[in-house]
This record gives sequence, C-alpha cells and structure tokens, in this order.
Amino acid sequence: MIPRLRLPASRKMITLEVRERVLLSPNFASVTLGGPALKDLIVAGTDQTVRLFFPREGQSRLRMPTFSNEAWMPEVMMMPKSVRPWVRTLTIRRARPADDEIDIEFALHENSPMSDWARGARPGDAAGIFDMGTTYRPPDDVGGQLIVADESALPAALAILDDAPESLVAEVFLEVPTVADIRRYDTTEGVRVHWLSRDDPERRPGTLVLETVRRAALPPGRFYTWVAGESRLATSLRRHLVSERGAAKADISFAGYWRHGWSSPG
Repeated sequence: MIPRLRLPASRKMITLEVRERVLLSPNFASVTLGGPALKDLIVAGTDQTVRLFFPREGQSRLRMPTFSNEAWMPEVMMMPKSVRPWVRTLTIRRARPADDEIDIEFALHENSPMSDWARGARPGDAAGIFDMGTTYRPPDDVGGQLIVADESALPAALAILDDAPESLVAEVFLEVPTVADIRRYDTTEGVRVHWLSRDDPERRPGTLVLETVRRAALPPGRFYTWVAGESRLATSLRRHLVSERGAAKADISFAGYWRHGWSSPG
C-alpha cells in the first residue's frame, strides 16, 4: 500500500490573516489567507494538507502552538479552553507564493465550528496553518487514474486536477450535496469528470459515488486510485477495487477524512 501521507521536509507554525471570503455555491466557500509568514511554507502542489487553526467564538485573538513538530498537539490540548483554538484538517486549493496567499475551500455544514467560522470570516481575522504533507502519490509506471471524492475531499480532488499534466488519463467521480453545487470545471482531453449530486439530506455522504464507481467502466489495464472522503467510502472502494477489479493495494491511496455518525467534515 502507498504510504498514506508524505510529510514535508521542514515546516513551521504559520500565522496568517483572512484576506477574502467567497461563497462558491450553497454548500461551499473559499477563504483566502495571506501574510508574509507564508514564505515558510514549501508549496508541494497537488493535495497539500494543512492543519488549520482558528479562534473559538468569543476568543479575542488566535493562540497558536509554539512547537513545530508532533508535540504541537499535546500543547494545544493542555491549553485552557478559553484560549485553545479549533484545529481542523484541510487542503490548500491554490497557492500564490508571489502574493503571499493561499486559498482554502470549505464544505459547509450545520452545527460545525469550522463551517461557522468560514461563513463569518472577515478580512483581518486571524488564522494559522501547519503543513501536514500530501497523499496523492501516483507511481511513475501506471497508465490511467481513478479519482474519487465526496464533498469533504472535493477541494483536494480539484487541487490534484489543477496540477495535472496534459497527458493525464483519468476517470474522476465527485459527489456533492446538491445539484447547485456542481461547478463548471474544464479539464484536459484525457480527463472525464463525473459530477454526482446527492440531493437528499438523509442519504449518507459517499454512498452515491461509491455505488456509481462500482458500476462504472474504469481505466483499462493497471491504474492508480486516489479516494478520499467519508471513512466508509474510502475503505469500501479500496476493498471493491482489490477484490472485484483486481487492483493492487500498492496502487491505491485512500483517506477517511471523517466518519458519518461520529463527526461532520467540519
């Protein structure tokens, strides 16, 4: 199996501020973060994952961890709740080093601290990031690719496609909550994007795209798969590809971003 995460060679805690917030569709928003501290971020491209730190409601400022290694997590947990920031894992959709800016896209949900923050973010609000690496690791000797995501992994999937070479041949399946969340997205000739709208708030996220891929014609021969989103989607699709499609475990990168019934993506 491909290692789930490629850690960055070096990283620092980076404190930034909101520069812009844009509502992309009923269930997605983009927040632009910027500041001179971004010079410390090594832009790896593809699905670059970061921990996002943002203040809790009622906190007057953002308190960032001081450790730039794995000790940051116990440091945060030891902070009094009155100053402890919220921490969530997200993907950089776009990076503009020359402008000291990054864009992070959010799938918006109800009863979610992260979604509430993204909805209300205003220029000048503080936020911080900590680089966590990448999971998109296609071997050099595979032919086509299969990319599968629910709404929580949509920004990562689109970031992968943003950086895709002209030669990429891929089948891409993207599940979103409603038809109003489907976007116009231009790709290279060899990439086919299949948008799937769930349109049922009671349906478990990820089940529609899982059922669709199980019935779909996939790239011929050996292909690489990247799948992310709700935990059952990631593990079930991997099991299907290995047991019923003859895919090698080594050719699949999968990540469960969240678990239905335990938490929301935000």
